[in-house]
Amino acid sequence: MAQIWAGADVGKTHHHCVVLDGEGRKLLSRRVLNDEPELLALLAEVLALDEDVVWAVDVADGMAALLINVLLNHGQHLVYIPGLAVNRASAGYRGMGKTDAKDAVVIADQARMRRDLAVIQPDDEHAVELRILTDRRSDLSADRTRRINRLRGQLTGIFPALERGLDLGNVGPLVLLTGYQTPAALRRTGRSRLDTWLRNRKVRGADALAQAALEAAERQHTAVPGEKIAAQVIHTLAKEVMGLNEQIAEIDKLIAARFRGHELAEVIASMPGIGPLLGAEFLAATAGDMSRFASADRLASFAGVAPVPRDSGNVSGNLHRPRRYHRGLQRVFYTSALISIRSCEESRRFYERKRAEGKRHTQAVLALARRRVNVLWALIRDGQCFQRGLPVIAAA
Repeated sequence: MAQIWAGADVGKTHHHCVVLDGEGRKLLSRRVLNDEPELLALLAEVLALDEDVVWAVDVADGMAALLINVLLNHGQHLVYIPGLAVNRASAGYRGMGKTDAKDAVVIADQARMRRDLAVIQPDDEHAVELRILTDRRSDLSADRTRRINRLRGQLTGIFPALERGLDLGNVGPLVLLTGYQTPAALRRTGRSRLDTWLRNRKVRGADALAQAALEAAERQHTAVPGEKIAAQVIHTLAKEVMGLNEQIAEIDKLIAARFRGHELAEVIASMPGIGPLLGAEFLAATAGDMSRFASADRLASFAGVAPVPRDSGNVSGNLHRPRRYHRGLQRVFYTSALISIRSCEESRRFYERKRAEGKRHTQAVLALARRRVNVLWALIRDGQCFQRGLPVIAAA
């Protein structure tokens, strides 16, 4: 058992470290720069107090990455306590103020008293790469959604009929908006020239798109104030969305290549509804290491697909979604469950059975996602691919 506990309140530029002994007495408290020489000096100072130490942090990635890797590379035992747990526990300590030093004391003291904290282990290089790529893709997707919403807002302001008739999730309407944004410009061009213009830019369904655009233009003959400037903004936004589409397509190729190079790719992709992107997100969240989860129930809880009771007094059987779970991992299991309903007969039957029991659509999909957690956890544990009949051992 550890003799001292070191809690680090993680910050972007500085961390605050507090060391407690077995009685909860403070042995060390100091601020340290988030820089390798400073962190190594802190490590030496703490080990000089006692070599039997448990470190605890409230952030497990990002700005804590250097500290975590310095500690793991030197064979230190490191646990993670969520920031929400630190915030809740702080209310039980003396003083109403909040400082980095107090948070570090709470982190160290919670590590001293609790035995259920998650142990931080070195991440697989492949999983880290996938995490970086999937996070980048999420950022690009969010940027694309914001720009599409702005584009729709600008287009609705000057040409609502065209906004209603376009699906801006497709390339063709975006190409159209890079050339034509107002009713008058579309009417001047005419159906034949617009059709030719779209075909020259290799737009699929150019004829139907040109017809829809001209019909919208014929329904509006009023020019609204600020139309010219709004048209320029629409042109720019359409170009930006197209550029983001290209970036997302490129990063999807990188993700697929990295995912297929992982040793568990064949097992994970054998599950109906899981392709390279969802498989990569699963590996990014779990590193594919089921030893981190003692059972499938632990994995389901981490993914937020296992309901938790909120009973009180005479109220029992009151189940709710957990408040702390991995949002990205929940998306993987929920989305793959939706896809599997269409592509897998077994999943479809399970979903229909839950619906027949009176569950709503979302509840039935979550129930299916929960069952799929059990299956995937067992497949990865045993190194087997999913089969309609008996599973077979995956090729090495």
